[in-house]
Amino acid sequence: MKKFISTRMASYIILAINTMALLMHVLILLNILPYDFVWGGRLKRQEDVILFEMVSILIQMIFISIVAVKAGYILKGQFKRTSNIGIWGIFGVMILNSIGNLASHSFLETVVMTPITILLALLVFRLAIEK
Repeated sequence: MKKFISTRMASYIILAINTMALLMHVLILLNILPYDFVWGGRLKRQEDVILFEMVSILIQMIFISIVAVKAGYILKGQFKRTSNIGIWGIFGVMILNSIGNLASHSFLETVVMTPITILLALLVFRLAIEK
């Protein structure tokens, strides 16, 4: 896998996708985008949307921070062990998220988000195996 994509390119792609996802969640929270295609299409009340989208935004910010530390974009040389553990955790979450997307009630989430989360899982795995 190391021959196919560099750590730098994998981290750029992960950060770009997660930044777009962060923006999407903010737009959903602001009622600019509809919420029926996130969280498996199971959200029914606006109160639930606010809570779940805030959780999504927090998770996205944590993921972006961990990847940025692992890639050396911020806090270079610090928190190496913590970022390694975090990257493996993100990999596990991406695997579970891919499975969850396949079980979604939302066709859009299944068709669009499943390939994206699988791609993210592979890219995060690439970062995880880097020393």
